[in-house]
Amino acid sequence: MSQAQIIPEIKPQQSIELLKELHILTREGKLNQDTRRKLKQVYHLYQFIEPLMADIIEHKHSLNLVDHGAGKSYLGFILYDLYLKQFENAHVYGIETRADLVKKSIDLANRLGFSQGMHFMQMTVEESIITKELPEKIDIVTALHACNTATDDAIRFGFGLAHNARYMVLVPCCQAEVASIFRKEKSSVLGKTPLSELWRHPIHTREFGSHLTNVLRCLQLEARGYQVTVTELVGWEHSMKNELIIAKKVGGFKKSARERQLAILEQYHLLALRDRFAY
Repeated sequence: MSQAQIIPEIKPQQSIELLKELHILTREGKLNQDTRRKLKQVYHLYQFIEPLMADIIEHKHSLNLVDHGAGKSYLGFILYDLYLKQFENAHVYGIETRADLVKKSIDLANRLGFSQGMHFMQMTVEESIITKELPEKIDIVTALHACNTATDDAIRFGFGLAHNARYMVLVPCCQAEVASIFRKEKSSVLGKTPLSELWRHPIHTREFGSHLTNVLRCLQLEARGYQVTVTELVGWEHSMKNELIIAKKVGGFKKSARERQLAILEQYHLLALRDRFAY
């Protein structure tokens, strides 16, 4: 009997060695309370992405997925291990700026026999937009907890005329840009509109700025022809940064979404961010 069968939470096709490397299993191959919760979170995210991968494979018989801000690349490894490793023409590209994490991911892929389909590159999201090292056609773009403007850069990457990704899966994090403008403009805006009460207090400035950032991102995706779904990644008890945005390319430019986006930027004195959110 395999260890995966002994621990019922683990999927039968899952690599035990990978789960140990990702610290989801202890070195003894056990689950404790913390690692059991982490495994549940990983599988929760997987259930959102697996149907997207299956759709691409069914229609193309190949798949190119780019994971931005990959970190230790646990998302890419989980997706490849659970689903993509069975397909010869399926590839995961992890984009990360930290050289040590890129090297560790390459070493782990080699040890697990995943090097044919998993590739890791040390570069910024901005650099990935213009690099020739990635395939021209990217099917799925993921950005898990990409901080501040890195999520917007991942969206811009997915919009690229060559890439024109079919799906984008985003979990934004640490969004401070809008809040910083709110703080800067607070003295000149407060009292001129009742809406300014939404960001009068510092904690509301931060949270409303984060919320408005994601609203603008969703409108940006809709304006570029994507159908957008917003849901929770995990329960509130685990993380406050758990907003999951899934976008599917369904059509061309949508003027009404762009008009709403520009109206929001003007209403909240954020036109300085037009080049980031409405291009």
